[in-house]
Amino acid sequence: MFTSNPHLWLTTLVVAVTILLWASARLPEFITALLFFAAAMLLHIAPAASVFGGFASSAFWLVLSGFILGVAIRNVGLADRLAQRLAPHLSGSWPRMVGGVIVISYLLAFVMPSNMGRIALLMPVVGALANRAGIKEGSRGAIGLALAVGFGTFQLSASILPANVPNLVLSGAAETAYGLHPGYLPWLFLQAPVVGLLKGALLTLCICRLFPARPVPVVRTEAAAPFSGAERRLMALLLVTLLLWMTDSLHGISPAWVGLCAACVCLLPRVGFVSSEAFASGVNFRTCLYIAAILGVTAVVVDSGLGDLIARGLLRVTPLDPATPFTNFLSLSAITGLLNFAVTANGVPAMFTPMAQSFADASGFPLTSVIMLQVLAYATPLLPYQASPVVVAMALGNVPARDGLRLCLAVAFISLLLLFPLYYGWFRLLGYL
Repeated sequence: MFTSNPHLWLTTLVVAVTILLWASARLPEFITALLFFAAAMLLHIAPAASVFGGFASSAFWLVLSGFILGVAIRNVGLADRLAQRLAPHLSGSWPRMVGGVIVISYLLAFVMPSNMGRIALLMPVVGALANRAGIKEGSRGAIGLALAVGFGTFQLSASILPANVPNLVLSGAAETAYGLHPGYLPWLFLQAPVVGLLKGALLTLCICRLFPARPVPVVRTEAAAPFSGAERRLMALLLVTLLLWMTDSLHGISPAWVGLCAACVCLLPRVGFVSSEAFASGVNFRTCLYIAAILGVTAVVVDSGLGDLIARGLLRVTPLDPATPFTNFLSLSAITGLLNFAVTANGVPAMFTPMAQSFADASGFPLTSVIMLQVLAYATPLLPYQASPVVVAMALGNVPARDGLRLCLAVAFISLLLLFPLYYGWFRLLGYL
C-alpha cells in the first residue's frame, strides 16, 4: 500500500517537486532536469536505467538530430529559399500566415511520421518566413508562429495514427492487452474532424488573439537564384531521410536512427554542412537535457508502480455509471488529463489502455470506444512539459515559458467548452457510444 511504502512516498515527492518546478518555471528547465537526475540517484528512488532512460530513448536522439538538421537547413540557405516561395502566399494577413503554418504542419504529418523531425524541418523555414514578412525575432508574432509549429505539429497529428508517439503507444498497448489493431483509415475518420480540423481552427484563433502581429505583404519580384552545390546535396540528403521516415514500417529502422545518420552526414568535414562552431552555437543542449528528464520522470513513475497506483486511485473516485454517458465521457477525459501530469503524453496510453476494460465495465461504454476516447485528452496538454514536441519548438523559437503556458491553458479551456462536447457528439453519431 501507498501509506506503508516509504520508498513510494519518496518517489512521489521527487516527481511532484520536479513537475511543480517545470510547471511554475521557477528555475530554468534544464536546471530542474539536472536536479531530478541528482535527487533520483542520491535517494535511490529508481535504477539508473530508468532515471537516465531518456538518453536511450529514440525521442532524445530525434531531438538532437533535429537540431542539427535545422542548423544545416539554415546554413545552406534552404530555409530562406522556401520562405521566399511561401511568403507571397501567406503574408497577406496574420490569420492567413498563422493558419497557413498550421495547415503545413498538419499536412506534413501525413507523409512524415516523426513530430521532432517535422519541427526540425519547419522551424528554420518559418523563422525565415517571419523575417521576410517583417516580423522581428523575439516579437509577439515570431513567438506565435513558433507556437503554431509546435502545437500544430503535436496536437493535430494525434488524428493520424502513425504520426504521433502517443498514438503508437496506444496502438501497441491495445494490441498487447486486448488483441485490438486500430486501423489507419478508421482512426483518421474518427479523430480528424475534431482533433485535426476543429483543433486546427481553434489553434489559429487562439494564436491570432494572444500573439497579434501585422505581417508586411510580400510580392514576389526577384527570380530565384540557382541552387548551390551545398543546397543540392542537402536536398538529396533530406529527400532520402524523408523517404526512410515515410517507409519506416517497411524497413523497420526507427526514425530516430535515420535522423541520427543524417545528422552525422551534416557534421562530416568537407562533406557536411555544419561546422564545429555552428554545432556548438546552434544545438540547444539545454532542451536535450530537458527532454531526457521528462522521459526519465515518465519511466520512474511507470517502473515504480506510482502511475498504476494513481490510475487505480482515480478509478475508485471517478463517477462512472452506465446511466450517465456524458458524465462518464468527461470523467474518462479527466483521468487522462490527470495522468498527463504524471507521465506526460507519451506515457498516458501506456497507463490508461491496460485499465480500459475496467473503465468500460464501469461506464457501460464499448472497450474500443474507451481506448479511443483518450486521444483528444492527451493531445490537449495543460502545461508545455506534457508534450515534448511543444518544448522543442519553444526552444527552437526562443519562446518564453509563460507564453507557451498561456497558449496551453487557453486552448485547453476552450477545448473543454467546445471541442470535448463535439467530440462526444461525433462518437455518439458514429455509434461508438
